[in-house]
Amino acid sequence: MRTVKLTQPDAWQQMPPMGTLREWITDRGSLTARIVGNFADFNLVRLGQRLVVPLSDERRALGLRRGELAVVREVVLRSGTTPLVFAHTVVNPRDLAGAWRGLSRLGSRPLAEMLFQDPLVSRMPIEYRKLRKGHALLRRGGIRSDAWARRSVFLKYGQPLMVTEVFLPAAFTAAP
Repeated sequence: MRTVKLTQPDAWQQMPPMGTLREWITDRGSLTARIVGNFADFNLVRLGQRLVVPLSDERRALGLRRGELAVVREVVLRSGTTPLVFAHTVVNPRDLAGAWRGLSRLGSRPLAEMLFQDPLVSRMPIEYRKLRKGHALLRRGGIRSDAWARRSVFLKYGQPLMVTEVFLPAAFTAAP
């Protein structure tokens, strides 16, 4: 079993401001289930799943060596045609043959189906951060402004999978 080490202390420890957005970001339950319960016409657009060099803090959290590739899955959670959340999932490729083998078969179904319905999956603490315009994750999601994000590592059989969710500002300024 690998030892999972969350990132070194950095700006990911900020707490979002009080209000509706904070309630959304700090909720430890399924974000997909909460969106389904609060927004009409939920749908998920899968942007892609591919092998890439992860960001350095993602690499450290997953125990990957410098230059080692990871599988990255990116989706947008929407209400109708309104994008709400850009989700970025990172996993060690060898874990697709182990604990996270279902990731490759998800297609345009939410990852929450794997994470919140499996009693063998545990969630590490959630980290928060306001990403500034130009941050690599914002560029990947086509987001052209500052945005709040949260991330956490999920474990199954000691194998980590990191999920980062970026809350699109326009969608959550008037969130229910």
